[in-house]
Parts: sequence; structure tokens; C-alpha cells
Amino acid sequence: MFYGIGVGPGDSELLTIKAKNIIEKCDVIFAPKTSVDSDCVALNIASPYIFDNKQIVTPIFPMTYDIDELEKAWDIAAAEIVELLKKGKTVAFLTLGDPMVYSTYIFMLKRISVAGYKTETVPAVTSFCAAASRISKPLAMANEKIAIIPSAYECEDLENILNTFENIVLMKVSKNYDSLVGLLKKNNLLKFSVLISRCGLPEENIEYNLESLVGTKINYLSMIIVNRNLEV
Repeated sequence: MFYGIGVGPGDSELLTIKAKNIIEKCDVIFAPKTSVDSDCVALNIASPYIFDNKQIVTPIFPMTYDIDELEKAWDIAAAEIVELLKKGKTVAFLTLGDPMVYSTYIFMLKRISVAGYKTETVPAVTSFCAAASRISKPLAMANEKIAIIPSAYECEDLENILNTFENIVLMKVSKNYDSLVGLLKKNNLLKFSVLISRCGLPEENIEYNLESLVGTKINYLSMIIVNRNLEV
């Protein structure tokens, strides 16, 4: 069996009981990293439930938009998983947040399913839901619309979205943070915006004064929630 396990946004206590149970019983754990020297956040989150007898594999999924390079990395990892499944091993693939929301696991799932093996996906708390809970503000109420933008710096229609939806989650904001803050200011939305970085992790940071961070390095695991029910 191949399991996709969402480990949530950062707090180990936010893993579901089902995720914990599967991690404890599986034979092999796949926990991808972005480079050989990088830390594996998903593995660290799940570490309280991983015992010494577990085989851990950390494939490299590079931070790139080169689809050929990505496809190659996914194919290599999937082939390794299939070899383990052939041997009767139970394999768990860890992923940050929820496995079905902008997750690399989705590309593994497709390949393992095509290979003819049984799969099961275990849902988890998404980063933006956890972040909304941390600031005690709803993501949406009643009939409000909400937009989730996975890579805010790539969204060509962002200004229209900011003026169409009552609530917006801007993910992966580190690459073009200063420009995003400028756009929010232009549309009079800074007073409704909050930055949450590394939600649920020891280095968590919540900042309501977005302009105070202009010109600084923003952590990759950061998002901005724009909520017209939130005035700072």
C-alpha cells in the first residue's frame, strides 16, 4: 500500500490520529527535500511518531520551474517507491499541509496508481486554515468568496482578484514580497492584511505591519491573508 500523509503546517500535534497510526505502522517513509543539504520540514514535523526501526528515504525535488527537471525527479522517486511496493513494503509519503492542495505528492500518486498499486491519501490541516486559526480570524463567512493564490508573484490577474474576492490567501509571497505589499497598499488593503511565516513552527512570526518588512528577507514558508473582516 502507498499512503500519502499530510503532516499539516508545522505543529506536530496537528497530525491526525490516522496519520500518526499509519506512520507508526509503515515500513518506509519518503520525505522529500529541495536539496542535499536542506532540512526536511515534513520529516521534522512527523518525527515524534517515527521510531528508530523505520527506513527513511529523502528524495531530492529541486526548487525549479523547469518541468523536465521536475519530471525526472518525480520519475526517479516513483520508481524507487514501486520497487519497494514490489517487495511488499508499505510506503508513506510525507507532505506539508494537505496532500491534495498544491502538493508534490499528487505527482507521486498519479505514477503509483498507473503502476497498479493500491493508494490511500490521508488529509491534513492546510497551512492557510492553520494560519487563520492562529490569528483568530475566519477565512470566509456566510456567502463570502475566498481565493487561494498558490504563487502570488506569478498571478497576472492579481489586482482584479483583490477587488473581486472578500478574502484572499496569497501563498509563496517571499519571492516578490515588496511588490505585493505595494499592490496591497495601492488597493487600500494593507489594513486588512497580515503576514504569517512558518505557522506552527518554533520560528513562527505574525506581522500586521507589512510595510515594516519591506526590503527584508521573507521566509519561504510565508503567506499573506487579506480579510476584509480584519482591520489592523
